[in-house]
Amino acid sequence: MTAFWLVKSEPGHWSWEDQVKSVITHWDGVRNFQAANNLKAMQAGDRCFFYHSVNQRQIVGVVEVVREYYPDPSDPTGRFGMVDLRALCPLRQPVGLDQIKADPALSHLALVRQSRLSVMPVDAEAWHRICALGGIDGS
Repeated sequence: MTAFWLVKSEPGHWSWEDQVKSVITHWDGVRNFQAANNLKAMQAGDRCFFYHSVNQRQIVGVVEVVREYYPDPSDPTGRFGMVDLRALCPLRQPVGLDQIKADPALSHLALVRQSRLSVMPVDAEAWHRICALGGIDGS
């Protein structure tokens, strides 16, 4: 069964446009244990919202997990890993954090409750709601 996630990136560091150009890339550099545990739980085929953090604060696209958790060579301690993600599609209409916070059906999301977490789960109902707000098919 497909699980759903949200991954955050600062657009000045790695943007949706960078992801699209790269097609498939590793999602590395996660050093928070809770976020790392979320990476470990990802399975090939899972879908993730691609979220621009910092100034933009909006979901802009969808990526798919194509390689499950493996060691992150940029971590000298050997405690953290990464997954590989493939760009699937942009949202027709980006969905902003303010819009998510204003929607009672989405107020439970970790994006609202734990805003600093860089990798977080999204339940199926919220996934489909955000996809609808973004003008895409969530299936």
